[in-house]
Amino acid sequence: MSEPLVLTIDMGTQSARAILCDSKGTIVAKAQKKYEQPYFSLHPGWAEQTPAFYWSAVCECCRKLKWEQEALWKDIIAVTVSTIRDTCVCLDENMEPLRDIILWLDNRESTNTAVSPLMTVLTKAAGLADLVKYQRSVSACNWIAENEPDIWAKTKTFALFSSWLNYKLSGHLADAIASVVGHVPFNYKKQAWLEEKELNRMIFDVREEQQYDVVPAGTVIGKITHEAANETGIPEGLPLIATGSDKACEVIGLGCVAPDQGAISFSTIATVEINTPDYMEVVPNMPAYSSVLLGQYTPEIEIYRGYWLISWFKKEFAELECAQAEQLGCSAEELLNKRLHEVPPGCDGLMLHPYFTPGAYLPNARGSFIGFADYHTRMHMYRAIIEGVNFGLMEGLRKIEKKSKVPVKRLYVAGGGSQSDEICQITANMFGLPLQRVHTHEATALGSSLVAFVAQGIYPSYEAGIKGMVHYKDEFLPDPEQASLYSKLYYEVYSQVYAKLMPFYRTINEILPRR
Repeated sequence: MSEPLVLTIDMGTQSARAILCDSKGTIVAKAQKKYEQPYFSLHPGWAEQTPAFYWSAVCECCRKLKWEQEALWKDIIAVTVSTIRDTCVCLDENMEPLRDIILWLDNRESTNTAVSPLMTVLTKAAGLADLVKYQRSVSACNWIAENEPDIWAKTKTFALFSSWLNYKLSGHLADAIASVVGHVPFNYKKQAWLEEKELNRMIFDVREEQQYDVVPAGTVIGKITHEAANETGIPEGLPLIATGSDKACEVIGLGCVAPDQGAISFSTIATVEINTPDYMEVVPNMPAYSSVLLGQYTPEIEIYRGYWLISWFKKEFAELECAQAEQLGCSAEELLNKRLHEVPPGCDGLMLHPYFTPGAYLPNARGSFIGFADYHTRMHMYRAIIEGVNFGLMEGLRKIEKKSKVPVKRLYVAGGGSQSDEICQITANMFGLPLQRVHTHEATALGSSLVAFVAQGIYPSYEAGIKGMVHYKDEFLPDPEQASLYSKLYYEVYSQVYAKLMPFYRTINEILPRR
């Protein structure tokens, strides 16, 4: 008897993937398209991409996978979509895009940050005036309404990227609750769109009629249309099942369903998060996003440019390793990671503050290397990047633990960086916790597929699905001596860096605004 398969379309910042996963959690086959130009910038700091670019990538991956694995195509029982977050598209009355898609890493700002006189009084009284101003300035919907009023007037629906892909595949514009992450009017605690009377509603210039249906993970959004089948090669009539955003699916794909399990993602955005039934704001007024598990949440802290810093380092400093890797048929990261042992823990005093792009809770931050000496090398910088991102995640985990009042006992890791034994061991040492790695670094696809197998009745519950599909192949135990060293560096140096440098960051931003 054939093994049932789920086809997951996983759209990342750097590449698109079409992945076949079976009910045992095995990634049976994968087709990937790495973007030659992940985004373009019409102005400094902007990041956009054409809708046709992404849809073409979906079609190319799916057709390639079908061509390579046609014998398996009849075994697909469902399709799922998981994408990058906070990436939006304006749709007209025919559900056609009106402009290019604005990505999550876009830095444009709206100048229309004013609210009504009454709301000004209320936000000041609540101590939220600065936060409201900041969030209004960085919300793409507000920028479009201010700078492209003709486009905004024609926008029938302001949709997230994942929602639009769901429409392209099924003809129905809907999305999973766990996919709604971004600068949109959503009540994360209630897991529903904000009502007009709610205070936060004033942040986003999105009209109520521009919203659309959000449904629990596991809901059938629709079926693959004839048109989508012709373009992608996906069998017509297969159910398209709502799952969640890349990070939400990743947490489930790591098997993290309890607040004492820490999920770490070494991706373009590096994150640390837990799954919990309790709504909590780790940073005041910054929401906990919705979990794939209905009624639960995944509070997180993110390093905005996380493992993008590896790409930056390769481009600026690793020309030699890139050339060698091409000759050897491996990645430059593999060569660099094998050399991490050349630099001792703590990088001989070199430390990275990894906020090359500021986040919502550190709006003035910039990146910085601290402690350079004449004996530091490129490899010191490379290891400092790994350690600096981890220090940022350690800070995040401590905030989460303080808020949840539950200490994390074990870490679970995913993302491209998790493929490196060296990085996993460094991480275990730094956090002073056991770290487990699942059998595949494609944890997002694994989690998204798991939702579909539960929805299709292959498993009776998420717990059963995790037991049957999530397998841990490696465990990295911390070295007590190194853990002690890193603890000192964290508490006595790293944790004090932002407070010390913030006045200088702010002044730099005033004299030389960000590009």
